[in-house]
Amino acid sequence: MPAKGAHVAVTADVVVAGGGVIGSAIAWRAAAAGLDVVVVDPEHGDGASLVAAGMLAPASEALFGEGALLRVNLLALARFGSFAAELEEVTGCQVGLRREGTLAIAYDPGDYAALMRLTAFRRSAGLEAEELDRRACRKLESFLTPDVHGGVLFAGDWSVDNRRYAAALRAAMAAAKVRIVRDRATGVLAPDGRARGVALAGGGEISSAQVVVATGCGTSAVAGLPAPLRAAVRPVKGQLLRLRHPDGMPPVITHTIRATVRGADVYLVPRADGEVIVGATQEERGPDRTVTAGAVHDLLRDAMSVLPVTSELILAETCAGLRPGTPDNGPIVGGFGAGNGPGNGHGGLLVATGHYRNGILMSPVTADAIVAFLTGQPPAAEWEPFTPGRFAAGEGSR
Repeated sequence: MPAKGAHVAVTADVVVAGGGVIGSAIAWRAAAAGLDVVVVDPEHGDGASLVAAGMLAPASEALFGEGALLRVNLLALARFGSFAAELEEVTGCQVGLRREGTLAIAYDPGDYAALMRLTAFRRSAGLEAEELDRRACRKLESFLTPDVHGGVLFAGDWSVDNRRYAAALRAAMAAAKVRIVRDRATGVLAPDGRARGVALAGGGEISSAQVVVATGCGTSAVAGLPAPLRAAVRPVKGQLLRLRHPDGMPPVITHTIRATVRGADVYLVPRADGEVIVGATQEERGPDRTVTAGAVHDLLRDAMSVLPVTSELILAETCAGLRPGTPDNGPIVGGFGAGNGPGNGHGGLLVATGHYRNGILMSPVTADAIVAFLTGQPPAAEWEPFTPGRFAAGEGSR
């Protein structure tokens, strides 16, 4: 049973602050490596991980100027299949992994021109992209509007059911005997300059040989981290809709659809259980988790513009979450040495945060990287551009 927060006195090899998909994946893999692990999270992972579409889409999300991020995302996709298979084997839980690919749709000529510019860039990066006219798009997805201008199939993209995946990670932690403390880590304890545990909001502390901060948007509230690093992680609000097919209605889409409608982006992601996720807004509104009528209207309007049958689906849930964004859109993973190679001491303190739109996709390789640090091994070279030092080098903590 998870320990209650008040006046907890616990010791462990590793304490992981944060129980979302990043923290849960790290805790499971660290425990599987033989470490005694405690996870501290007041919500037991019911944060941004549960308000997501679960797209594993490095190709259709690749943007100009983000080459390093693309490389780590491709590493993440290559790892995800085996990680998910082991997760299902250990827990008996299905995570809803789908491999049909992403169909990017342009609604009008202006949208199509923008899509073609991105497609040329993505091909130049070695990504697979098949241009389709409107007839070919509708052959793949028959419910698309006849007005669609054209599209591109990114066959290498996948998706996963984010809620099933998060639940499987929690089951894997339980199977690996990871202990859960339902509380919030308010700060890193480092009495001699080396991390020795965390302080808890409910009183008491957890002593550990190493600390991993995986608190997402809550990173700014964790004392003991360098001030510039705390300031680098900000909440980016995202609102999405969960739709369901009425009884007896066949699935309306099989691919993930990413559409640009008069310059606005919307995506629709199918689930095996008949659910369709529609999302998502990107709003710089601080820690606001309210669902707004305007966002619901805009998402439904754009979804129905490309897939009119959306109007016949049941609006099952509206939700909003907070993505942990950073100034360069890249994650922050590693310790505070000069680099991410072996031999760079991290003072017992590691960070895994700032994954923005890619938390679920990156969770397996983030876990691999952090466990490498914990056990004195080198992480993959793709992580080198994403060290905490790019924000915190030479700065003190507070």
